[in-house]
Amino acid sequence: MYRFVLTRQWVFLTLMALALIPAMIELGFWQYHRHEHRVAQNQLIEANLRAKPVPMTEVTSPGHRVPRADFWRAVTATGTYDSAHEVVVRMRTDNDDKVGFHVLTPLVLSDGRVVLVNRGWVPGGDDPRAYPPVPTAPTGEVTVTGRLKADETSGGSGIKDRKGLPDRQVMLINSAQQAEYLGRTVLGGYLELTAPAPADGSPEPIADPDHDSIGPHMAYAVQWWLFTAAVPVGWVVLVRREKRERQEAAARAEASRQEPATA
Repeated sequence: MYRFVLTRQWVFLTLMALALIPAMIELGFWQYHRHEHRVAQNQLIEANLRAKPVPMTEVTSPGHRVPRADFWRAVTATGTYDSAHEVVVRMRTDNDDKVGFHVLTPLVLSDGRVVLVNRGWVPGGDDPRAYPPVPTAPTGEVTVTGRLKADETSGGSGIKDRKGLPDRQVMLINSAQQAEYLGRTVLGGYLELTAPAPADGSPEPIADPDHDSIGPHMAYAVQWWLFTAAVPVGWVVLVRREKRERQEAAARAEASRQEPATA
């Protein structure tokens, strides 16, 4: 009664089930590795946010590519804001997902090198191509504290670096681009300002990165593995149902043959 599993339909069904099992196992491990990556990143963010701030000049230099291990690291810098060469970064959202601008102000160190400081978010005006109202940066020498961030690229951020933008507006925060614009030596990466906070709340400080949520990846991994276990179980259920239906059909056929003889 199990010879039907050798028919074309059942051979195809069996091969498809055998192909699904390793595929779903692999998908489960893919989600599990994403879960591990998220947990490790959360631990890194928390450790770097809690670490004692260090001078930015100790962890980066001109042309330096900030490694992932230093993302969100607490850093400090002392210098004078160059408000004349301040730019705004387009299409950025605040903590409530409203679209506006980030304010990027050069901080000139005592040795003439520059640290890019993202001072926070401001809303746009009525004209999206006009330079938005931006609170003036503090004058004189200041010491700022913030989170170290890597230079943004189109490949890493998914943001297209558009050309032909209005004056003093950019799409990406990139030290190489700003070095060309300023004609100065700029340290790699940038500082995302956390202190001192503006007295009137503008620019709006950028919130700490989320390092509590672990996402749904572990649940997805378990789901894929449960699906994997369900495949052979489902195959057995289908085989047994097919066998039962064939037995019932055979019994009906046998009964039909015996009825004329009995009559």
